[in-house]
Amino acid sequence: MQAEKTKSPAKGAGLEQSREYFTKLKLLLKVGLLVAFLTPLSILSVYFHFQFNVSLKESGKLHLAALAQSQRNTVDLFLQERVLNIFSVFQSSEFNLAPSELDMQHYLQNLRQASDAFIDVGFFDQEGVQIGYAGPYPYLHGRDYSDEDWFRSLIDLERNYYISDIYLGFRNKPHFTIAVKQLIDGKYYVVRATLDPDKFYLFLRGISRGKGVDSALVNSEGKYQVVDPDRGQLFGPSDYAPTEAKESGVKEIEINGSSVLVSYYRLSEVPWTLVVREPLRVAYAEMYRTRRIIIIVTGVIILATIAAIWLIVDNLINRAEATEESRAELKYQLIHASKLASVGELAAGVAHEINNPLAIIVSESGVIRDMLDPEFGLDSSPESIRAELDEIDTAVFRARGITQKLLNFARKHEPRLVPCDINKILDNVVGGLKEREFLVSDIELEKNYARDLPLVSLDPDQIAQVFLNLINNAQDAIVGEGKITLSTSLDDGRVYVTVADTGAGMTPEQMGKIFLPFFTTKEVGKGTGLGLSVSLSIVESMGGTIEVQSLPGSGSSFTVVLPAG
Repeated sequence: MQAEKTKSPAKGAGLEQSREYFTKLKLLLKVGLLVAFLTPLSILSVYFHFQFNVSLKESGKLHLAALAQSQRNTVDLFLQERVLNIFSVFQSSEFNLAPSELDMQHYLQNLRQASDAFIDVGFFDQEGVQIGYAGPYPYLHGRDYSDEDWFRSLIDLERNYYISDIYLGFRNKPHFTIAVKQLIDGKYYVVRATLDPDKFYLFLRGISRGKGVDSALVNSEGKYQVVDPDRGQLFGPSDYAPTEAKESGVKEIEINGSSVLVSYYRLSEVPWTLVVREPLRVAYAEMYRTRRIIIIVTGVIILATIAAIWLIVDNLINRAEATEESRAELKYQLIHASKLASVGELAAGVAHEINNPLAIIVSESGVIRDMLDPEFGLDSSPESIRAELDEIDTAVFRARGITQKLLNFARKHEPRLVPCDINKILDNVVGGLKEREFLVSDIELEKNYARDLPLVSLDPDQIAQVFLNLINNAQDAIVGEGKITLSTSLDDGRVYVTVADTGAGMTPEQMGKIFLPFFTTKEVGKGTGLGLSVSLSIVESMGGTIEVQSLPGSGSSFTVVLPAG
């Protein structure tokens, strides 16, 4: 009985190894599940966070744009009403071409009943002389305004009213003019009224809605016409003057170190632009609140997920450790499966990589035998045989290079960059056996090499692998007779190497996937789907890229773009 209870050293060591294995497995499972669950959750959270931000920002912009449009319409309506108020002077029953001071006072009283923004009113003959006046500046009566911009503009305009920018004029005080003209007995007579910018500002502020929102009017020169005194001064430059040709727009700008959302709308009655601005913290308040909610909810979900995964993995692994035999069996099965997978991958890689140099060796040895056979009558001179042996040596060295790469496979290293002749590398790739394959397959090979190409810093073995992959793909894409064209060129400091074929071509959907690992357009068993992805990785490591053009039924064209020099 005592002997049955005693554990052998080997068994104890196995149990210890098993515990270590499951400890690592537990950690890996926890990390793996956390990554598997939290990665899509994080991506979705970032996506929805971004979408919320975009949506809420757009909502804030639309809200401010709608507010600016509403204010623009109200301001236009205000100006139109003032124009109609002034036109009503001509329609008054007391109107005459030689108004008395009492008549003018009556006109001004009627105008002020319509709006307290009116300062005074004047009546002008067609010569521009003010022959009637009522207001706080009686010395303006009889004044000649024929050279004033507003008078000349009104007379020259096709429409019968004119609204000026804010200016100082004879009275040397800020005001703006609304003038209308009427043709009476073949002569133009003008009624002009001036309006107080401060009253206009109070009106503009009264129609503003929203916390922190303020509005201003800017003329075509970017100078304030109506503005909050805390924001700027009349005739001063605007902190934002839209230069776009659009009628309206919304932008985020920086003003005095503060982020501000600005919306502008051009008025229809006067060449002014309504500029409405709102601090981002106010305009995007809803976005910031939603952002905080998303962050808090995401944090809670992440913590809950971590806790759930931790508990579930601990429970599962603890159950698995209950049976030593099951643990050992699982361990051995996993190791065995891993070994089989590694052996399979290594065998496939060796077969794929070393097949070409072996084929060259077999082919060249067959050629030498034929040269030594008198029946064929081939040139069997030492020089000819030596040339074939050189081809065999080259293939052997290439195979040795492949085995060396397999030995160093686990060590990552940078490409061995040396000055290379692109045209020569292409000739080496398609020379010998490859040209014979094309001849047997009824494939025409055309070379369009640019002369005097500069040397390019490349890893010759790796770039040759890229060209061979592209040429093999072109060959596989051709069914029956066809043509493969190799072209090189230099443009704007970059060398272009193009492999074009007359094969089946690709659909846009296929083109979008060709550089993905394990995607292939070839039949099952004829392609691993790794050639193009590996080729792109090699080219990018040398500072280049690969461009693709293809149409179904019209062939494909792969262009390797490399930096010259």
